[in-house]
Amino acid sequence: MTTHNNSGAASFRLRLRTQPTLRLELAGLTPLAVAGQSAVELARRPLWHGNEAVPLGEWFDVEPIPGDDATLVFEGDVSRCDGIGRDLDGGRIRVEGDAGDYVGAGMRDGEIVVAGGAGMLAACEMAGGKLEVGGNVGDYAASALPGDMDGMRGGLLIVRGDAGARFGDRMRRGTALVFGATGDFLASRMVAGTIAVAGEVGAHCGYGMRRGTLVFAGAQPEPPRSFVATPHDIGVIWVLLVRSLAKHGGPFAGLAVSRPRRLVGDLAADGKGEWLLPG
Repeated sequence: MTTHNNSGAASFRLRLRTQPTLRLELAGLTPLAVAGQSAVELARRPLWHGNEAVPLGEWFDVEPIPGDDATLVFEGDVSRCDGIGRDLDGGRIRVEGDAGDYVGAGMRDGEIVVAGGAGMLAACEMAGGKLEVGGNVGDYAASALPGDMDGMRGGLLIVRGDAGARFGDRMRRGTALVFGATGDFLASRMVAGTIAVAGEVGAHCGYGMRRGTLVFAGAQPEPPRSFVATPHDIGVIWVLLVRSLAKHGGPFAGLAVSRPRRLVGDLAADGKGEWLLPG
């Protein structure tokens, strides 16, 4: 991951003053997009509140913070604020509470850290960078936007809590880790990439899966009949994979001591995705 620097970079703390009545759209409010602006200029930036454009300063207190890197810090419960870090192309964003829907959607570079949970469609169509959520995420994380064909395309997503339904739907590339449980249809229609889960998974896991890798670091789900065991030796690949996962700690740190069963499917969709179930 590369984080761009900008000679005119500026860092700001945005402290939520009052909860918006409707959803507040923050797409486009990225560190590089506001680089070189003063706090006064940033406070004048229009944000969509329903069908009305309202200056950012009506909702947030804007405070410059020291630092050479382009950074935005959101303070307070911004769970009614959608699109935080959407299309992020560099710099850092830190959310010191809960965030709304579409966190990190389409991000290509940079880093987003959410201390609390996030809403629906977190990291949808993410192409690069790193997004870490300290709590839970809603449905369709790491998936495709409504009406699109491609889900997460690159980068790293870490969810410290649980994930909702359809996590990784149509995922094409990248790595996603869930320290908690996931909802139904995990990795549905997955095309490529790696998903590692430490908790229990819901029903219909891997439905329509074509390629990609699912690692079950905790509870071992009962494979459906459309996934079958294979005798291939994956020792070398397993060592490399668990080495990359182990650096994130927790239940992923001890995978190297086990040897996984490997299953392939979803054969009902002529798929060649793999499930790795450590003993």
